Amino acid sequence: MPLHNRDVRQDVRELGALLGDVLEEQTSRRGFRTVESCRRDAINYRSGELDSRQPLIAELEELSPHRQRIVARAFTTYFELINLAEERERVRTIRTGSQEGTLEDSLETAAAELAESNVDTVEQVLDDVLIEPTFTAHPTEARRKTVKSKLRTISTQLETLDERLLTDKEEGQVWRDIDAEVTSLWQTPQVRNRQPEPEDEARNVQWYLENTLFDVVGEVYDELADAIDDEIEDTLEIPKLFEFRSWAGSDRDGNPYVTPEVTANTLEQQREVVLEKYRDQLKRLSGVLSQDGSRIETGGTFERTLEADQERLPGSARTAEERYPDEPYRQKLKLMRERLERVGDVRPGGYEDVDELLADLEAIAKSLRNNGAESVVEAHVDPIRRQVATFGFSLASLDLREHQQNHTDAIAAALEREEIDYHALSEDERTELLTDAILQDDRVIDCADTEDLTEESARVLELFDNLGDWQSEYGVEAIDTYCISMTEEPSHVLEVLFLADQAGVVSLPEHCGIDVVPLLETEYALSGARRIMGTLFENEAYKQALEARGRTQEIMLGYSDSNKENGFLAANWSLYKNQRRLGEICADYDVTMRLFHGRGGSISRGGGPMNEALLALPNSTVTGQVKFTEQGEAIAEKYANPRIAERNIEQMLNAQLRARLHAKDQPEEEVHEEWVDAMETMADAARQEYRDLLESDGFVQYFEQATPITVIEDLDLGSRPASRSGERTVEDLRAIPWVFSWTQSRCILPGWYALATGIETYLDGGGSMETLREMYDEWPFFRTTLDNAALSLSRTELEIAERYADLADADLRAQFFPRVSEEYQQATELITTIGQRDQLHTRDWLGENLARRNPYVDPLNLLQVYLLNQTHRTDIEERTLRLTVKGVAAGMKNTG
Repeated sequence: MPLHNRDVRQDVRELGALLGDVLEEQTSRRGFRTVESCRRDAINYRSGELDSRQPLIAELEELSPHRQRIVARAFTTYFELINLAEERERVRTIRTGSQEGTLEDSLETAAAELAESNVDTVEQVLDDVLIEPTFTAHPTEARRKTVKSKLRTISTQLETLDERLLTDKEEGQVWRDIDAEVTSLWQTPQVRNRQPEPEDEARNVQWYLENTLFDVVGEVYDELADAIDDEIEDTLEIPKLFEFRSWAGSDRDGNPYVTPEVTANTLEQQREVVLEKYRDQLKRLSGVLSQDGSRIETGGTFERTLEADQERLPGSARTAEERYPDEPYRQKLKLMRERLERVGDVRPGGYEDVDELLADLEAIAKSLRNNGAESVVEAHVDPIRRQVATFGFSLASLDLREHQQNHTDAIAAALEREEIDYHALSEDERTELLTDAILQDDRVIDCADTEDLTEESARVLELFDNLGDWQSEYGVEAIDTYCISMTEEPSHVLEVLFLADQAGVVSLPEHCGIDVVPLLETEYALSGARRIMGTLFENEAYKQALEARGRTQEIMLGYSDSNKENGFLAANWSLYKNQRRLGEICADYDVTMRLFHGRGGSISRGGGPMNEALLALPNSTVTGQVKFTEQGEAIAEKYANPRIAERNIEQMLNAQLRARLHAKDQPEEEVHEEWVDAMETMADAARQEYRDLLESDGFVQYFEQATPITVIEDLDLGSRPASRSGERTVEDLRAIPWVFSWTQSRCILPGWYALATGIETYLDGGGSMETLREMYDEWPFFRTTLDNAALSLSRTELEIAERYADLADADLRAQFFPRVSEEYQQATELITTIGQRDQLHTRDWLGENLARRNPYVDPLNLLQVYLLNQTHRTDIEERTLRLTVKGVAAGMKNTG
């Protein structure tokens, strides 16, 4: 019997036809014909039936502003619907592959690979692995929450059509509901009328954790347990493998709107959500555990926990006994729900921490097993235990983040009261002062005293003053990591440890309530990794803090700013080299390293398939623990649909288990010296070419004129400002709008520029094409780097980009566009030659995807170019321009 009733072509065709009907009903027959005419012209040009885009361009430019807006809305809505069709096709592929046993990167293949080793090694690998996806509020999600909600409803209805056997009448009712939702979608404003607030962003992240990941994670654990049982005879306990974290509501870097109140509200809301989820789960479990107490022996451990709860909650215990006489498990579960109700409450009896809840669940599981109910434990108790172990009482632990300069300034301002000129001290003097202050018992500054400080310095001290209270209220694990942006000196790390010590969060050597995480993102910081980390590992105060945190050091790598500073190839090579260097440093000091990869959704910001990225990491850095950011539209794409979310998590786990196994077998990756020399040559030349482009006179003006950056900066995408100081420089601009702008203009320069120059320099200097092919075939890092560049090149459309270039002053266009175009052509030729293939990308689905989408993105780009060229836009033209940005983002399935 087939698993599915439909295919992607049918979904695209029928959703497109439905949208056409809605368009005609909601606008007019003429409006429908206008959109159809633009659509046909775009398709005909792509198919070769038209020699020029001029008919399409002329038609778009001659439309009235009202009709231009209809065109923009039509194509934007089309992409929203087609994205759902393609999401459904991904689900079909996953289900079919699972049924046929053909899925790559499955947990079955990981278990089979593990089974080739001895049981002790398998247990060690499982114990080592901890994967920490970290959701950020970075402003790359272009869709409104209301729009996403409507699209999720349509997605559910498509699933019904595809996976259920329906009568004609039932199918008609589903299509009626889809029609109603598409009509409502058409009538809903696509563009936000206000900037999201940090708490909006926190609720957005929370939605995916609550509605998808909470249930999906347990299924992944079950799949892994089954796969290992099939491959390994010994019974192995599956430990905690995942922990979810978030920056939403706690990331202060460049965002003045993330206040202590916002963070406190986020912590409270997340705890309320997860406790409610547990109460619901225990209520469902109570429906299952209806065993008659007179017919079973519940055992001493269970009896002791029940008696303890009865003493703790005598009133609730009487109610439970009256409601569930002779049903001990239900009595216990009723009291457990009451204890959850009292967490954080003024009433006594609540769980003190998550370990107490886990102990209760273990007592129930043990009792059931002793009564021959192993299947009940596996089906109903173990999933809850794994959810509790994964999500704790916090749903997602919060990471704090702030720019290092703000810590320096706040400490300087506070120490000025003690007549210490901190700014005037050298790096060694700062390190010595901070170390002595941390190790002494008396406090040097009062974090609660912010009188006469600047607003920024007061914000820093207020944060640390609140941190201890948050940990007391919500538990240390709820907010126990502090990331420092732009770390470049050891003192930048010690400053955070000092402030935490002054606030009572650190009390060495016994207690350190935070992991202090340096974010290394500049070339100076990355190349100085040994200077920074070595100094810290030898520092007496930091050594004590590290010991208190289990000798694990988390280090974050910034992909976005590294790329913006150095260019695609040089940034990738620098990150790779410095990951290996960091691994060596941590090994020298017997410290376990946890790398935190600050990846974005786009290729230029470290995006790309996560499983491939994990497998391409240097072996010396794969300790088992890994952390990475998930942000923007990538969150929705990966985690909105439960089956796709499960598949993503499965692939992550597959990759990390295999990577850790390989790293144990071969701690040092074998990389030929010839390859390293080749990469050094290519990266140096690529960086020089990239920097030369950015530093050329007029480039910033060209960027401003040939991309919609000025529009993007005004979009209400996120709560954080688009630039750090408001100045118009590439350095000052945040990486997200930098990439977003190039993506909109279909010239995805940050994902490939200077790659060709680097390779050509190597070849011109006597390098061998055979060596490059060998590197591609045998070195995961090099293969992944080139394949990712190929993805960006595949999505680049120079004909469209040329239309944007025409917006620039003639001399700037002549100076920069041919240079960019030539680099694109050379990169395309070199990648296909090295990879020995006819096309850029290696994924058949991408070719189909681009062929389906490109003709529909083109009208939005051309309309956007026309509107950008207007010196005085009316209000409706301004709204249409902003809408084209949303439409192109939907069509490209990528922003920044």
